Amino acid sequence: MNIEPGFTREASQTVEMIDEDAAAHRRKRLIIIAAVIGAVLLVVLLLIRGLGHNEQAPPEPAPRVTVIVPGTQTVARIISATGTLAARREMPVGVAGEGGMVDRVLVEPGDWVRAGQPLATINAAVEAQQANQLSAQIRASEADAAIADSELKRSLALVGRGFVSQADVDRKTATRDAALARVGVARAQLGEMRARIGRLAIRAPAGGLVLTRQVEPGQVVGPGNGALFRIAKDGEIELRAKLSEGDLGGLHVGDIADVTPVGSAQRFPGTVWQLSPVVDPVSRQGEARIKLGYNQALRPGAFAGTNIKNGSAIAPLLPESAVLSDEKGNFVYIVGPDKKVARRDVKVGVVGNNGLPIISGLSGNEKIVLSAGAFLSPGDPVIPVLEKRGK
Repeated sequence: MNIEPGFTREASQTVEMIDEDAAAHRRKRLIIIAAVIGAVLLVVLLLIRGLGHNEQAPPEPAPRVTVIVPGTQTVARIISATGTLAARREMPVGVAGEGGMVDRVLVEPGDWVRAGQPLATINAAVEAQQANQLSAQIRASEADAAIADSELKRSLALVGRGFVSQADVDRKTATRDAALARVGVARAQLGEMRARIGRLAIRAPAGGLVLTRQVEPGQVVGPGNGALFRIAKDGEIELRAKLSEGDLGGLHVGDIADVTPVGSAQRFPGTVWQLSPVVDPVSRQGEARIKLGYNQALRPGAFAGTNIKNGSAIAPLLPESAVLSDEKGNFVYIVGPDKKVARRDVKVGVVGNNGLPIISGLSGNEKIVLSAGAFLSPGDPVIPVLEKRGK
């Protein structure tokens, strides 16, 4: 059978054209489907965003905090200060005479001494010989005075008989008086020498506690050496407390105080016995001197703190948990009428058994946050809950 070549080529070209049209149609349909899906996704995304902008997150509830209204009450007014312990009356003791080489030192720091007790002795060998010489001169002068007096008595017995003139009597009287005067001079010189010897012994001017010793046997001392011993008269100690001019102005002589040395938990009672009449122009501080009795734990030169009772005052009294502090000082949080927290700076007194007195900054009628202040900030809204009485 014969097939025509022209017919076969035309048929194949027709089939290829049909296949290309079908493929193009499928591509077009896929593009349309993808565009529709993208448009739908875009619409859904826009709707989600629109709903997110229109919806608002529910506000967080304000925290509940316990508050107190402290009011006011009578509290002891206490002024706190720090200072240095010292002898109330410190007596420096040195060489009173010409000085010399020290023979013996008779006391040590911490010893108690009485008035006039020798603390150290200085070699007095030369002075002792001079005293012996003066004693001999006294005896010689007394012998001359005795002879002059005897001659005067004989002349007085003969003057009535005319054997001795009145002029001779006058001369013998003058000789006798001069001899007696020389006796007096010799005795005064001996007394002076004995006084010098006495001054070679370094003695305590009053009874008290020896604080320091700055001399050793064999040392040559004189007036230029300064204090060889320091004594606290009667062992009395004081605290020289530094206070601001405001606190100093409120104190009075006789105010009661207690003193606590650094490193000790023991408190020692004392009394303000002197207030500084001047204030340091640089530090703006004055000094209150607090008298203390003797105690071995009180050492001059040590640092100590004190609480001085200065009458009473009307002030709010808060628990310690209500008072906060930072670099600006002490403060509390109060809740205002708008139920928001506000900071209030305060000045506090000394902690007592019943709480912490507020010297200034509060009237006592405010609502004070009791214990949650560390978790709050100024301006925070809160729900105040008043503390029940009796808690």
